[in-house]
Amino acid sequence: MIQIQAALFWAYAVGATFALAAGRQLQVWERINAGEGPRTRSRAANPYLALTVLFAAVLMVPTGLFLLWQNPSWATMHVADSHEGVWAGFVLFYAGGVPVAAILGFLAAQILVLVGAGYWAYLQCVGGYFLLFGTLVHGWDGSGYERFLSPGARDWADWPRDSVVNNALDFLTSGTFLALLVFGAAVIGTMLMTEIGWLLEGWSLPGADEDRKVHPVLAVAVAGAGVYGLPFLGAVTASALVRLLGGWLGVPLFAVLAGVVLLPRRSPVRRLYDLVGVPHRHWRADLDLDLAARPGEDGDAADSGARPRPGGPPDPGGETQLTEGRPG
Repeated sequence: MIQIQAALFWAYAVGATFALAAGRQLQVWERINAGEGPRTRSRAANPYLALTVLFAAVLMVPTGLFLLWQNPSWATMHVADSHEGVWAGFVLFYAGGVPVAAILGFLAAQILVLVGAGYWAYLQCVGGYFLLFGTLVHGWDGSGYERFLSPGARDWADWPRDSVVNNALDFLTSGTFLALLVFGAAVIGTMLMTEIGWLLEGWSLPGADEDRKVHPVLAVAVAGAGVYGLPFLGAVTASALVRLLGGWLGVPLFAVLAGVVLLPRRSPVRRLYDLVGVPHRHWRADLDLDLAARPGEDGDAADSGARPRPGGPPDPGGETQLTEGRPG
């Protein structure tokens, strides 16, 4: 349901966010399958990945194709004026690329979550949404928000003749905005409910209370601000720096600022991230602890009873009990 230039960025961000929201469940899933055969360890058997693909294929792709057919000018950010200007490959690229991008985002974040690098999985979400908002706010030529707020080709051509406020009001009263409202209620509503539901599900698992530092409601608010608010603020800041200083100075300066805000171990973003309670240990950490805490149980205890001691006779109760009553 978003313009085609930003669709893949959004799909990647959604996939990464879904994996991060289900991070604790993914670690449990990996522990359950530890030592199992290849069938149960198949990527296709992962229910969270399957639901991510289903979301992208059933909600994101159809709504985007509808808007591309209904208003090709807006859907292509006014690169094409009508259906005649839309190359058929765009449709194929959109329909096939959105699920693939969601899968890539999910798998990238899942790998990082499983090895205990949950913060870097969070940065996958930040990067995807930053590119999404950057495309809509700035675009490739500085006119991203103008293209987004122009519902038709004529509106885009007449943009300089009126104020930003009037152009925005025209967009809010257009059929394109109405379609975005209807589709947004379904797509974005389902997306948010899924992410919140998976977070709550993960917080109900053992060990979650130790990792989450605040009330679940506040943790959801912090997670939303970090995943959506921070990238949007970053996109607006980057656009402002590029407009003021030009690309050669604005982009490097923003990269330095982003690095200072995101990368240091004691950065405020890391501290807020730690409040949410996303797993920060390798998926094998708890598994190894469980195995170490259960020596001699189950099969190990039975094997130790049946195994003869080095240099001595077999233990009573082992195989000798089966031969005691035999003649000769």
